[in-house]
Amino acid sequence: MLERRQIQRVVDLALDEDAPFGDLTSQTLVPPTAVARAELVAREPGVLAGAEVFEIAMTTLDPTVKVTLEAADGEAFGRGSVLARVEGPARSVLQAERVALNLVQRMSGIATLTRTYVEAVAGTAARVVDTRKTTPGLRALERHAVRCGGGHNHRYSLSDAVMAKDNHLAVIPDVTAALRQARIDLPHTTHIEVEVDRLEQIDAVLESGAAHTIMLDNFSLDDLRAGVAKIAGRALVEASGGVTLDTIADIARTGVDVISVGALTHSVRALDLGLDMSVS
Repeated sequence: MLERRQIQRVVDLALDEDAPFGDLTSQTLVPPTAVARAELVAREPGVLAGAEVFEIAMTTLDPTVKVTLEAADGEAFGRGSVLARVEGPARSVLQAERVALNLVQRMSGIATLTRTYVEAVAGTAARVVDTRKTTPGLRALERHAVRCGGGHNHRYSLSDAVMAKDNHLAVIPDVTAALRQARIDLPHTTHIEVEVDRLEQIDAVLESGAAHTIMLDNFSLDDLRAGVAKIAGRALVEASGGVTLDTIADIARTGVDVISVGALTHSVRALDLGLDMSVS
């Protein structure tokens, strides 16, 4: 789950980046007694992610700013929906506005895109997961947004699991022996995944008896089906590489267990949300 400390770290860095010496415009032009009332409004339909992030971003600079959330993470909304209401000192609201919007717009964009991928594989057993192709420093937020869209998370970091990819295998002289030794050396709780890019590589991985998941990278549909048949339940089967909305349904129907989609985070468009404000 996304923890407040993770959110606060990102928000603090973003606020400091955006106004290292304060908001010169608001401090110069906006009266210190002015009060702002604002609504977070959807300019297009989508799925919300980052409600708490928005609230923390709006209130960190000034705890007297009040945020009322009108929608929850994972909730679908239509164009014109009011997702949150904000009230407080105008200078504080204006200084926090862009950071709060940037984060909630990106997270909601990820959640919305993820929902479309998840809906595309409905009726199959395939699980849609993200990858480590996240924005540096924003991984916790982006991974949370994927879950808000109904997707699942892959390993969080390099420290979470063994995942032998093509560049690892290129420098391992005996893959079967290396994987067997890994099972001996690692705790029994450690997950081992191995990426292959050709059908003939599967046998060496299976022979080790060590892999929990075998990733079939950039396989054709026919080869995916053949790979699923060859593995025959002895490991989870993950499909990866160039997955799009046009191809994911066909990939899911090959019988794979997991489909990893880097585009959920590395190619997403921020959702169009706006903060409509009045000042008194």
